[in-house]
Amino acid sequence: MAQHALPAIPATEVPVAGGGFFPVRRVYCVGRNYLDHIREMKEADERDPPFFFQKPRDAVVPDGARVPYPPFTSDFQFEVELVVAIGRDGRNIAVAEANSHIWGYAVGIDLTRRDRQRDARDLRLPWEVGKSFDASAPCGAIKQGCDSAHFEHCAIRLSVNGVERQRSDTGQMIWSVPEVIAQLSKQVTLGAGDLIYTGTPSGVGPVVPGDLITAHIDGLPQLTVSITPPEV
Repeated sequence: MAQHALPAIPATEVPVAGGGFFPVRRVYCVGRNYLDHIREMKEADERDPPFFFQKPRDAVVPDGARVPYPPFTSDFQFEVELVVAIGRDGRNIAVAEANSHIWGYAVGIDLTRRDRQRDARDLRLPWEVGKSFDASAPCGAIKQGCDSAHFEHCAIRLSVNGVERQRSDTGQMIWSVPEVIAQLSKQVTLGAGDLIYTGTPSGVGPVVPGDLITAHIDGLPQLTVSITPPEV
């Protein structure tokens, strides 16, 4: 029987502010971590603990990416998020030790097939069909070693075609970054190269081909992506 070589797995890397690249290992996202977004979506108890889902590593695309409108949806939406880049392995990490595992921060967008997410919710199925697809995790350049205290309270916002659609403060997160890291590390062993998207505030909404999305978090490089027509 003929032997076939295993396919090469291309590396996914995110640019680092000032030069270099951050190799991505895994991508985790926190669901429902801003109170106003929970109320906006009307789909959870405000006292629920954080829960997590994953996106494929190659869903990550950089600043300036052209994102094709995805198949299997007619309600393609944006969610601006603070992204945490993990630089040190750990499991069962204490909240007090969580910051020592952070390599840096970036601004990200959790792109979502909202109609498919709602279908999955109603059928009590996993969210992957609505969340885990090609180019669904844009991530700006990572700023290394920035002061973690800054991101306890800083502006987070997103605009579409120059019109502001989301504006909040990271201090409105229900679960802080250290708490998110601690909770997630109870479930999996976090590793250097992991990205954690920490949830979105209210104001999420749809985009269409031709739209330009700009996401901003104070102190971090800006992220801009454009939505292009579906691939055929």
